[in-house]
Amino acid sequence: MGEKIKRVKRVLEHRGTILDIYSDYMELPNGKTEKWDFVSHRKGAAAVVAVRDDGKILMVRQYRNALERETLEIPAGARDSVTEDTRICAMRELQEETGYQSASLEKLLSLRTTVAFCDEFVDVYLARRLKEGKQHFDDAEDIAVEAYEPKELCKMIYEGRIQDSKTVAGILAYCNREKHKLD
Repeated sequence: MGEKIKRVKRVLEHRGTILDIYSDYMELPNGKTEKWDFVSHRKGAAAVVAVRDDGKILMVRQYRNALERETLEIPAGARDSVTEDTRICAMRELQEETGYQSASLEKLLSLRTTVAFCDEFVDVYLARRLKEGKQHFDDAEDIAVEAYEPKELCKMIYEGRIQDSKTVAGILAYCNREKHKLD
C-alpha cells in the first residue's frame, strides 16, 4: 500500500443531465496502465428521514427506470446547483414529494453512494414536527406517500425489500440514534 495509484488522463465520454461519464487512465504501482470508469454526479443530493408525531416515517413509492420497478425510499433529490445548501434541498424535496414541511431539520449523516466508480454524495437529514401540506411534483414524478413504523422498515431492509442505499443508511441511522438516544 506504500506505492500510489495515479490518474494520468481523464477523458469525457458522455455528458448527461446530472451525470458525466469519464474514462480514467490509471498508472498502477507496477508501472502498468489500466482504464477505469468514473461517473461524476455534478450536483450532489439531499434526503430526509421524515418522522411524524405518531412515530411513523414517511416514505415515497416511485418508479425507478434503472431497476424497471417501483421502489420504496425516503424523500430525496438532487441539488438545484452545486452551491445550493443541502438543507435547503432537503426541505424542498420533503415538500415536493410528500407535501409535508418541517420546523425541525437536522443533519443525520453524509454518505457516498458508490465509491468504487462514482463521486455522488447525499446528505441525509432528520425532520420532525411535520406539518401536512400539498405535494408539488416535478414533471416526470408520480409519487405515492406511505407511512411506516421504524420497525417495519428495518424488517423490509433485512428482508431485502428496501435496497436503496440512502434509504437503508438513513433509516438504520435514525433507528440506531433513537435506540441509543444519540443526540
